[in-house]
Amino acid sequence: MTITRIETGQRMSKIVKHNGTVYLCGQTSDKESVADQTRHCLEKVETLLEQAGSDKTRILQCLIWLSDMADFAEMNAVWDAWVPEGHAPARACGEAKLARDALKVELIVTAACD
Repeated sequence: MTITRIETGQRMSKIVKHNGTVYLCGQTSDKESVADQTRHCLEKVETLLEQAGSDKTRILQCLIWLSDMADFAEMNAVWDAWVPEGHAPARACGEAKLARDALKVELIVTAACD
């Protein structure tokens, strides 16, 4: 089976496709608030999914890391407005120290693709 890597660098690929599944690298944002970072990350997810031949209705799983679980409600307000009704993926959310102090949220998406 073929593995397709898109936007590949030394460290990682932004998209990896294999056997009808697309795996996206973690999406982060340098915006100020948790809500703005979440919105920006979701915009980036949509762009990458489109590039991979998929869309947000085909997301299978989303793992979300917050730098502070106190931001859970703020992130969820943006998520709930974005996820298409009837297409909610399997999802988990946890707290973790992210790569830079300015990062408040990171989304890691797996989706079905053509």
